[in-house]
Amino acid sequence: MTDPLAAIAQLPGVAEAVDTAREAVDRLYRHRVLRRASPAVSTESSLRGARASAAIEGVDVPLEALRRDEVHDPVVQGALRASAELGRLGSTWRQSPRQVLARLHTVAAAGLADEPDLGRPRAVPDEPDLGRPRAVPDPLGLGPAPAAEEAAARLESLFTLLSAPTKAPALVLAAVVHAELAVLRPFGTADGVVARAAERLTLVEYGLDPKSLVAVEVGHLDQPYAEGLRAYLTGTPEGVSQWIQQCASAVTLGVRETAAICEAMQRG
Repeated sequence: MTDPLAAIAQLPGVAEAVDTAREAVDRLYRHRVLRRASPAVSTESSLRGARASAAIEGVDVPLEALRRDEVHDPVVQGALRASAELGRLGSTWRQSPRQVLARLHTVAAAGLADEPDLGRPRAVPDEPDLGRPRAVPDPLGLGPAPAAEEAAARLESLFTLLSAPTKAPALVLAAVVHAELAVLRPFGTADGVVARAAERLTLVEYGLDPKSLVAVEVGHLDQPYAEGLRAYLTGTPEGVSQWIQQCASAVTLGVRETAAICEAMQRG
């Protein structure tokens, strides 16, 4: 059986970047604050991650405003709901990724998409019973979204990757999950929020960050996010490697954010 993720993991620069990220996560997990306050750190990391995910979508709000529940923008609220939903979806991710993505879209796109479209991928034109075709926005300047047929086929391939054994690190799988969902835009709304939530879920469920401590979304916000996805879209080894390395850097930067949370809690 072929292992396409293992081949990606062997691209130049990937192994070194993944090792650096894994070492950063290992150091974070040794922080003494986590012995007593791991759930609180995870909650704060999720809040910061949701804020960052919304900011990537163009809605950047102060963290303190979120704490005071003063922000009612649907993009921000969708990112918060998606983040909160992850803890309930973990055990289903490997077995029923389609179900998980539908749920993530339902909570992320509420208030942005029409109710009948929530949780439903874009319709194939000759299958009207799947829903009506809808326009797909391009907030990141990635170019036209793939046709619904292509998006559906690539989603099936992605689901296969999630269930198949691989020698590749979890970070490589998470990066591919994130990129595919972001560039396919399978739902046509809130796809970026769904993609970043799915990346975090993959890092948790496939073992790199089992306690969901790393604010990886913050790491993406701190980098040229769209540029990395455009590199991935080229399909070249160099472009794919660039994106995987960018995701590894996002994990490392996310660890830095979470370490700051730990330090603040330690100071009281």
